[in-house]
Amino acid sequence: TPGRMPGLSQVDSTGERVYLRPRGKSGGHGVGWSEITPYKFTTCAGWDEKPVSIADPDGTEIDAKFASDEEGDLKIILAPILRFSDFPSDPRIQDFLSLANFIEGFGPELVGAPIQDEDVVNSYTDERGGLEYYNYMLKSHWLISATVYQRRVYIMAIHATPLQWRRSFSKLQKMAASFSVLVPA
Repeated sequence: TPGRMPGLSQVDSTGERVYLRPRGKSGGHGVGWSEITPYKFTTCAGWDEKPVSIADPDGTEIDAKFASDEEGDLKIILAPILRFSDFPSDPRIQDFLSLANFIEGFGPELVGAPIQDEDVVNSYTDERGGLEYYNYMLKSHWLISATVYQRRVYIMAIHATPLQWRRSFSKLQKMAASFSVLVPA
């Protein structure tokens, strides 16, 4: 079925896998959504895709979920920007919200609780494939990377237990930094 199309590659010689969102996948959104621009990220062996549905208790805007017993959990959230404001053109993340306001606004949906300034260990912006990304590390063992493209917010949120965080922090950071929307040339 379209919501269950696999996009995770086999493990390569370095122990990594690439997830490339398949065209036509509906994720947890059901039918009626416009075509979603594919995104990709790199993960390690041991991460598996988990089913999502429009009735997912974590939210209706979850496009994909992954989990590793050793390293943590990951979810990709796709939210239509019109849910928040009516923009006349194709905005970028910096047109939508500031670095500080973005995490405060999306925090409850991403981590299940409000996020205050003191909860953010680190935040920064970077560019990938022509898009600006907002990146956050939270005290509660979350890594978040987000951008906006074609009136849709793309968010990767990775969570780990304290033990998983200590053991796998560099791998989790690499995963978050690899998240990118594949903007056509």
